Amino acid sequence: MQTLIHYFLHIGFPLCIAYVFFRSDWKKVYVILIATLLVDLDHLFADPMFDATRCSINFHPLHSYYAMVAYVILLFFPKPFKIIGIGLLFHMLTDWIDCFMM
Repeated sequence: MQTLIHYFLHIGFPLCIAYVFFRSDWKKVYVILIATLLVDLDHLFADPMFDATRCSINFHPLHSYYAMVAYVILLFFPKPFKIIGIGLLFHMLTDWIDCFMM
């Protein structure tokens, strides 16, 4: 169940965000929100690369509290930076929920 929730929040819920809050540009916004999944590239530098029992929050560099401050700052810039900030922060929230469920 945890895996289903995790991937729904990463892939399905951004579609809801895009459609509800950015209805006129929802397709473009959804692509940007999905592109923020690239933040997971920092997992490539971990050893082991994947560990189902590891919490990503504050372990990987782009999942650190310092990075999250930068993501909050993006909210104060115009589109598309604001949308990128929303996507990155929602990604962090999703990973935090995943950590909570472990």
